[in-house]
Amino acid sequence: MAEGNDGAKFILAIDQGTTGTTTIIFDKETNIVGRAYSPVKQIYPKPGWVEHDPLDIWQGVLTSAREALKEASISFAQIEAIGITNQRETVVVWDKATGEPVHNAIVWQDRRTAEFCERLKKESIAASIRSKTGLVIDPYFSGTKLNWLLQKVEGLKERAEKGEILFGTVDSWLIWKLSNGQAHVTDFSNASRTLLFDIRKLAWDEEILNYFKIPAAMLPQVCPNSYRFAEVPAGLFTEDSPAIPICGVAGDQQAALFGQACYDPGNIKTTYGTGAFMLLNTGTELKESKNGLLTTIAWKLNDRVEYALEGSAFIAGAAVQWLRDELNLIEHAGETEQMALSVPDNGGVYMVPAFVGLGAPYWDSSARGAIFGMTRGSSRNHLARAALEGIAYQVRDVLDALKEDSGLDFAEMKADGGAAANNFLMQFQADILDRKIVRPKVIETTALGAAYLAGLEVGYWSSQDEIRQLWQVDRVFEPELDPALRKKYYANWKKAVKRSLEWDDEDSNQV
Repeated sequence: MAEGNDGAKFILAIDQGTTGTTTIIFDKETNIVGRAYSPVKQIYPKPGWVEHDPLDIWQGVLTSAREALKEASISFAQIEAIGITNQRETVVVWDKATGEPVHNAIVWQDRRTAEFCERLKKESIAASIRSKTGLVIDPYFSGTKLNWLLQKVEGLKERAEKGEILFGTVDSWLIWKLSNGQAHVTDFSNASRTLLFDIRKLAWDEEILNYFKIPAAMLPQVCPNSYRFAEVPAGLFTEDSPAIPICGVAGDQQAALFGQACYDPGNIKTTYGTGAFMLLNTGTELKESKNGLLTTIAWKLNDRVEYALEGSAFIAGAAVQWLRDELNLIEHAGETEQMALSVPDNGGVYMVPAFVGLGAPYWDSSARGAIFGMTRGSSRNHLARAALEGIAYQVRDVLDALKEDSGLDFAEMKADGGAAANNFLMQFQADILDRKIVRPKVIETTALGAAYLAGLEVGYWSSQDEIRQLWQVDRVFEPELDPALRKKYYANWKKAVKRSLEWDDEDSNQV
C-alpha cells in the first residue's frame, strides 16, 4: 500500500471489548484517522454461563486492524506503536507449544463459579484475599474461573503442572498471538483484576495460587503499562507489513481513566456504557473500601504505581435498551433526550433499574427493577426521563461511597462512553451531584488511553503533561438545580431503592 499523509506516523489502538473489537488509529493531535469494528460472537452454554471463542477474538483483531488502516489510507509502515486495551477478568487458557486454546474463554460476566465463591467467603483465607487483592470474592474475577477450568477440563491440571499450558487475560492472549508466541506478558492493571495478585507486594501471591491450585508456571510476566511488551513480526498483518512494537496495555476502565488524563489524586471519571463504571485516582496511596468498592491498580509508569478506587452501577445504558427492546417505547436510544426534556420534571416517577440486583453501596443481589410513583397522568416521556435519572442517581450513590472511602473530594467529574452523548443525562448528573460534568471531544477514551500509553513509550508523546494539553473539552455541564429540589429528589430515590431491596429474597416471597 502506498504511504498516505506524507509518511506521517500514527498510533494504532486495539480496544478488545465484550461485544466486539474496535481498532482506532490516532494522529499526534489525537484525531481519529481510521476506525474499524469486528463483532465477537457470544456463546451461552448454560444459563449464567458466557463464553467467547479466543480464535474468534484473534481474527477480529486482525480484521479490524487491516480495515482501520485501509480506511485511513496509510500503510503499516506508518504505525509507530500499538496499544491494547481489553475486557478485563476474562480468562483464556492455551497450549504453549501450538498456541491453540484448550477451552473457550470464560467471560467476566460468567457466573458458573458462584457456588464456589459462596463457599470461599466462609473460608479462613477470604479476609487475606480481600486485603491482598483489593477485590471482593466474586465470580466476576479471573481466579475462580481458572480454578474451574483446571478442575473440569480433563488432563488440564496435569499439563499445566508440566508447564505445557498458559493462562492470560485477553491482553496476554493477544500479545502472545501478535508476537507469534514470543511473549507471555500482562500489565499491572489487568493483573490486579485476577484475584491472584498482591497489589501491595506487586507480585502473584503464592498462598492464593496454592488455594486455587493454580501452577505459577501458567502465569504471565507482569510489566509496566507503558513498556515494550513485544514486537509484532514483519508480515503478520499483511505481506509487506514491518515489525511493530506493542508498547501500551491497560484494562478497559484503567485505560479510560488514563485517556481522560485523570492523573492526580481526586481525579474521577465515569464511563457510561451498559453499566456505569467509576474510577477515582487515589495516587500512590492504596485506599481500602468500607463500602464494598474495589481497590485496584490504575497503572505503573516510570517505576511508580498509582491506585484507584472503583465502583459500578450494573445497569446504566442497559435501562434505555430495555425501554427500546422490551417495551418498544422508543426506536433509538437518542430519542430519550428529547422525551425527557419535553416534560418539566419526572412527574413523581422513579425507576430503579435493579434488573440484576444492586451493587455498591447496597450489595443486594435480590433487589429487582421497579418503577414507583406512577399516576394516570404519567406518560412515556416521564418513563424515559425516570430511566435516565435512575442512571444519574446510581452514579451519585457510588460517588458518595467513593468520597467516604477515599477522603478525597472532587470539583468535577469527567464523563465518557456512549450514554455520555445524552445532554439531558449529563445535565441531570451535574444537578444531582452538585458538581461539574466535563465531556471530552474524543469520547473513545478507552482506545485513546491505550494509544497514549503506547505513544509515551516510543516518544510519540513526550509526557503526561503533553497529554493533558491535548485533552480537549467538548462541553461542561454546570449544576443548575435548586438545592432544596436536589435534596427532595434524592430522598425520593433512596425511598424507591429501599422498596426494591430484598425483592427476590426467599423469605419475602412466602405467600
